[in-house]
Amino acid sequence: MYDVLVYLFENCQQADVAYDRERVAKKLSAAGFEDSDISEALHWLAGVRSSQGELSLLPDAKTSFRAFAPRELAKLDAACRGFLYTLEHSGILSPQNRELVIERSLAASGDALSLDQLKLIVLMVLWNQQTPTSQLVAEDLFSAPQGRLPS
Repeated sequence: MYDVLVYLFENCQQADVAYDRERVAKKLSAAGFEDSDISEALHWLAGVRSSQGELSLLPDAKTSFRAFAPRELAKLDAACRGFLYTLEHSGILSPQNRELVIERSLAASGDALSLDQLKLIVLMVLWNQQTPTSQLVAEDLFSAPQGRLPS
């Protein structure tokens, strides 16, 4: 799934992914991705869009504390949680985006996420929401070499 997400970020327009799923699936298939990976990635991305409306106004990170549930602790190790904390306190993630990243992290396959996988999830959430981010932030989030991303 992660290789498909990287390909989508590098080669597709966000609007195409959001509104022309069939065409995107054909493009991914032509690029050599397996149908199961394509389906998983597109289903995961659809979850980003469907979850956006469910998040209500959350308290500011400077005046509140976010405790993690046991399932979240199992999926996100200390490095991942620290990274989310840093992004939120530096203004890159809003509390609503933080919750969306956590929700999409829980929806990702596997028992636990690596920091590189979480960075890709953050990047895809921000990209899918068309959240303006600086080029340096995007480069840092996308700096994971292809060989380190699990399939």
